[in-house]
Amino acid sequence: MSAEPVAEMPGPWQPDPVRQRQAGYRLEDLLHLPPDAPRVELVDGVIRMVPSPTLGHQNISYLLRRWLGQHAPEHLRVTQAVGVALSPDFTREPDVLVHRAEVTADRHFLLPHEVLLAVEIVSPGTRRTDRFSKPAEYAAAGIATYWRVEQDPVRVYAYRLADRPGRSGNREYELLAEADEVLELTQPFPIKLPIGDITP
Repeated sequence: MSAEPVAEMPGPWQPDPVRQRQAGYRLEDLLHLPPDAPRVELVDGVIRMVPSPTLGHQNISYLLRRWLGQHAPEHLRVTQAVGVALSPDFTREPDVLVHRAEVTADRHFLLPHEVLLAVEIVSPGTRRTDRFSKPAEYAAAGIATYWRVEQDPVRVYAYRLADRPGRSGNREYELLAEADEVLELTQPFPIKLPIGDITP
């Protein structure tokens, strides 16, 4: 008696290799990914998997999102891990976002002019991207403020768009403040954040 062949389970979703080589993915393609697709970003038409964050990263993200949500004025909202469409073939997914309240809840992506603050929490695997690539991309798109949160110990670096383009002719961020005790700012709203409140 022969055994019945066992049906192979399909593997995890992967982007189409031809479209990847052609850098042929666009924003609308991300809206039609299957439910089992991992978190992704779209970088110049190429789909890139977003690394799974550490527990420490997620704890800081949760605490910061909660703190900002409790202190933000009514015309602003705070969310986590929602994509920002920087162009038709380029998206990023900041760890925490402050955006305009009028954005409807059915949206999958925010536009740069709707975002007042993008926050990235640096992990070992994202240091270069969070410290260099993402700030340049967010500034070029016109996002007004950017925070970089370093872990162990927790320290926040807060930036805003400079009034003039940088040496390259592109918009750039300038450092407003850095803190490991209390972060005080006037943008995107008056903030006096005890760093201990976002330290797990």
